[in-house]
This record gives sequence, structure tokens and C-alpha cells, in this order.
Amino acid sequence: MRKKLKEKILLVTMLLLVVSTLLESLPSKAATGENSHKNRITVYLAGDSTVSNYDTSLAPRAGWGQVFDRLFDDKIVVKNEASSGRSSKSFIDEGRLDSILNQIEKGDYLFIQFGHNDEKVEDPTRYTEPYSTYKGYLKQYIDGARAKGATPVLVTPVERRRFTAEGIARDSHGVYPEAMKELGLEEKVPVIDLTAKSKALFQELGPEGTKDLFLWFGAGEQVNYPNGVQDNTHFQEAGAEMIAHLVLQGIEESHLVPLRNHILK
Repeated sequence: MRKKLKEKILLVTMLLLVVSTLLESLPSKAATGENSHKNRITVYLAGDSTVSNYDTSLAPRAGWGQVFDRLFDDKIVVKNEASSGRSSKSFIDEGRLDSILNQIEKGDYLFIQFGHNDEKVEDPTRYTEPYSTYKGYLKQYIDGARAKGATPVLVTPVERRRFTAEGIARDSHGVYPEAMKELGLEEKVPVIDLTAKSKALFQELGPEGTKDLFLWFGAGEQVNYPNGVQDNTHFQEAGAEMIAHLVLQGIEESHLVPLRNHILK
């Protein structure tokens, strides 16, 4: 009797050891979460005020990067590192590109949109010359992303709201978009021509219709702008969303796989 009892105890003990070993081999919740995150693709955005996020105190002002994540499924993580007032040069000089490159991983994307502040010839901390220093700084973004196994994507600067007296949408970035496209060809980097896409959209909407995209409000219409605002560079949220969809068009046209596979339909 005692012998049979000992055998049962031994058998139970062995079963407990086996179960314990199996449980230890299973991934913990934390590990599972970590692996899940690694299966995601992160899209980093480097750019200026037309891309960046804004605090609610400035609402409804928004950059297209602020709403970009709404266009993808949960396998895509958007990290908007764009910052107001930066050029391709000052973004690097302030260590912002290094910060991205310290985080970016193989399989991620780096979208690069500069031009608005590169044009400011009166400010040597931001100005770049289109066909020399502008291209040179942009190449640092390209090389940095590629060195980490990520995909760089150039985005020409979104147009400002400018029209002739006859209501024709005007160019506002000189040769900077052409310089970026030239660099894209030289480096075999996808280029989304947001300049052309936004200009076509603004032409379609006209001088009055575009006011619904930009930060244009009369006195008393918005609590954060009690005196009204007439801003031909920055967008309200509806405009940011329309510009983000233009970028999305560029992703599809450039066949950026696997990113395009995660666009919400």
C-alpha cells in the first residue's frame, strides 16, 4: 500500500515538473507584446510645420503628418518627428535626424519633406541652395535610412495658397521641387510630387474653396483665434487630411510595398 502511494506521489511530482517546464518555455505577455511590436512597420516623418503635430491650444491647425496614421491599419506605426520652422539643414544641425536614425529599424520608412524654410535666404541657419546644399542635406537622410535597412521616400514641399488675380494657382517653391526630384532619380529613391498634387488640388478648389483647407477664419469663428487668422501656409484639420490623402496617392503610385498593403480601404 505504501509502495503504491510512493509511486503515485512520484508520478504526480514528475507531472508537475513537466508542466512547470512547459509553462516556462511559453512567451510571457511582455515578450509577446514586444514581438508583436517588432512585426509592425514604423513610418518616420521628417519635415517642417506643414507636416508637424500641433497642441490643442492651436486647434484646428494641423500638419498632414498629424493625421497620417488614420489612413493605415494597426500594423503601421507613424512617428511624426517633423518640427515647425525647420529646413533640411537645421533639422540635421539640431540632431533631429540623428534621433530618428537611432530609432529606425530594418523595414521601416523615412518620409522626408523640406523646402519651405530652405528657401529663406536671409537666414543662414536654415537656407540651402537648391542644386547643391539642399540636395546634399537631403542625401544625408537617404544615406542614413539606407544604412539602417530602412526605405527613404522624398516628398516635394506642399504648395502654399497663392493665386494670380485671374485665380490661377501659382508655384511657390521655385526650383526646390525639381532639385528634389533630380536627387530622387540620381539616388533611385521614390519621390512623391506633393508640390504638383497640391497645386492641382488648389486649382480645382480655387481661391475661395482653398480657404476651407488652410487656417482661414474670421474674428470670433475659432476660440483659439479670436481675432481671426489668414494663413496661406498652414492647414486646418480638414486640409491636413486632404494633403495626407495626396501623400497616400503617391504611396500607391510608387508601389511602396509592403506599406501600400496596409492602407485602409
